[in-house]
Amino acid sequence: MSTFLQLNKKLLIKKKAHHRAAALKNCPQVKGAVKRARIVTPRKPNSARRPTAKIILTNNRWVVAHLPGVGHNIRPHSSVLVRGGGSRDLPGVRYTCIRGVYDFAGLLGKKRRRSIYGVKRPNDKTKKIRRKFRFK
Repeated sequence: MSTFLQLNKKLLIKKKAHHRAAALKNCPQVKGAVKRARIVTPRKPNSARRPTAKIILTNNRWVVAHLPGVGHNIRPHSSVLVRGGGSRDLPGVRYTCIRGVYDFAGLLGKKRRRSIYGVKRPNDKTKKIRRKFRFK
């Protein structure tokens, strides 16, 4: 004989999906305003000084985001673009600010991995297009 729960299995409320970047509300990036920038030290085996910022997003959610790269120009009230994915060894930091957008300047003198640090392609590295394929 089946139990009551087995008979009504389909009627039970299913658990909602767990989102790792819940504050973004299924958006890839969200704009926010910095309220406080500070330095945090990571969890036990690691030792460093990692810059983070407390940010209020345009959807009225508060998040703590990691500031990637060496140095930054972030001050209170500067606007930033936030994406999901934080720092693994910083507890409570689940978001990252995107460099080179709004007030968050890109890194100077970066040659490799430029897309992460908001650096444009240098002029000497631009692709040379043959005259035959140029647009007129």
